[in-house]
Amino acid sequence: MTANELRTMYVNFFKERGHKEIASASLLPENDPTVLFTTAGMHPLVPYLLGEKHPSGNRLTDVQKCVRTEDIDEVGDDTHCTFFEMLGNWSLGDYFKQESISMSFEFLTKYLNIPIERLAVTVFEGDELVPADVEAEEIWKSFGLTSEQIYRYGREDNWWGPAGQTGPCGPDTEIFYDMGKPKCGPKCGPSCHCGKYVEIWNNVFMQFNKEADGSFTELKQKNVDTGMGLERVLTIFNGKTNVYDTELFIPVMQKLESILEREGKELSEREKRIICEHIRTVTFILGDPMQISPSNTEQGYILRRLIRRIIRLLKKVDINTNYLCELSEVIIEQYKTTYPELGENRGFILEQLQKEYTLFSKTLDDGLKKANRYLDNIENTGVLSGELAFKLYDTYGFPIEFTSELALERGFMVDADGFNKRFKEHQDKSRQGAAGKFAGGLADNNEQTARLHTATHLLNGALRKVLGNEVFQRGSNITSERLRFDFSFGRKVTKEELEQVEAIVNEAIGQKIDVILEEMTLEKAYEEGAIGVFSGKYGEIVKVYTVPGYSKEICGGPHAKNTEELVSFKILKEEASSAGVRRIKAVIGTK
Repeated sequence: MTANELRTMYVNFFKERGHKEIASASLLPENDPTVLFTTAGMHPLVPYLLGEKHPSGNRLTDVQKCVRTEDIDEVGDDTHCTFFEMLGNWSLGDYFKQESISMSFEFLTKYLNIPIERLAVTVFEGDELVPADVEAEEIWKSFGLTSEQIYRYGREDNWWGPAGQTGPCGPDTEIFYDMGKPKCGPKCGPSCHCGKYVEIWNNVFMQFNKEADGSFTELKQKNVDTGMGLERVLTIFNGKTNVYDTELFIPVMQKLESILEREGKELSEREKRIICEHIRTVTFILGDPMQISPSNTEQGYILRRLIRRIIRLLKKVDINTNYLCELSEVIIEQYKTTYPELGENRGFILEQLQKEYTLFSKTLDDGLKKANRYLDNIENTGVLSGELAFKLYDTYGFPIEFTSELALERGFMVDADGFNKRFKEHQDKSRQGAAGKFAGGLADNNEQTARLHTATHLLNGALRKVLGNEVFQRGSNITSERLRFDFSFGRKVTKEELEQVEAIVNEAIGQKIDVILEEMTLEKAYEEGAIGVFSGKYGEIVKVYTVPGYSKEICGGPHAKNTEELVSFKILKEEASSAGVRRIKAVIGTK
């Protein structure tokens, strides 16, 4: 089975069962301060999981582009990817556990032809606050799974949410494929990491609301949120042991092999995997409609880190020609039919890769000079401290192996244990940061953030009036306290221009204008002059929010009902975000 066949089969299966297909959203979640990238299919659907009406109805399905960064250092093994595609289906207050599990079981056994005996599932075992999910367990048994195939686990394994301190949450049932390996011990099960069981699908049942006092109450709108990793299922279905042996990576792996042969160089299998995985991810990030470029903060920092890791691995074996564009072209060509934005943004992708290569070549040289200075000062001990080795990693992207080679060339050693200790601290902080970024995603959608969301629309409209139509949104970040808005513009905005922008927004607020919501096709929205970065499918119904005379945008919401709710608008700061992108931070008044 090819990747496209799997995508098509999955979407059509759910469309035949009353689901509407929706487009893959941007890799940069709109107005969500809790995450750097879209990490799951549910991210773009947050307002609808909370009760807002989706223009396509209450049964949805899609293939969502995702990026997860907390396990970057694991890339190169058989399973971890920073970019992946998530096959998903949702019920927004429609069907629940019986129908969800039934459809998953049917797709796996009848469409993917997975033998029932190769399946294992997990369910929530219950605790003092919420009872065991006996319903899900009984449903699985009704489809022929034996008690030996059903495992009960606690909150760590089989509970989702809430995203913040309070909010929607509930048990999940995870579906695993039994790889056929013998059990590693008497307690071996899906939660074991021995490789016998591989997770292929997760069905989350948003059944409860966690209250401020820690109790759980039943939700009026119960939702189902499911996710199946395309890469993982494709690997298993085609009988492969790792994702790099599938069609998703074979073309770029072959291109890399030809480059190495041309240069007469060799890299380890893990290093080749890292290069190919990272070039796929950076191509998708650069190709996103939001056009993020490498920088030293947030998404741009992750992008820069991935690109520089590729460059360093190539330079490590003395490949000093820029092959980033050649490798990226393979990804663009491979995916542009499924994701047209890659073809449309090809020029931007290649331009940014060339710029970053030139910039990092100098940084790498600076790092080598710094490393040599460190080594010059350890004559007495002959050991480079773990702290200094980590500084080289953190500042210049030098992994421990690279630093160890530099030291060995001069007859020195590196304190690997000290480095590993510092690296683990760094990794723990990164993971906590990623978890912290995700925390609050659902909970942070409140009346204040809705008002700030409307303020970003007015700001965008005012900027285009003052600076011209070259201004386009390049990202936004909203907390309950302030808004942050990134936009394309090639120079610093003057004080006088900012005053004009601020005045226009406050004028709109003062006129107490109703915010109008309409649903229409994407084509009609564009015909009526709506703006918005939206990579939707032909004919898709979208929401358009209009503040007559000031703003008309395609957007998922939520929003204020009237501009009066914003009270007032004040720009706090205007600064550069990255090349060709400016950033404004602003606040609105309190009621």
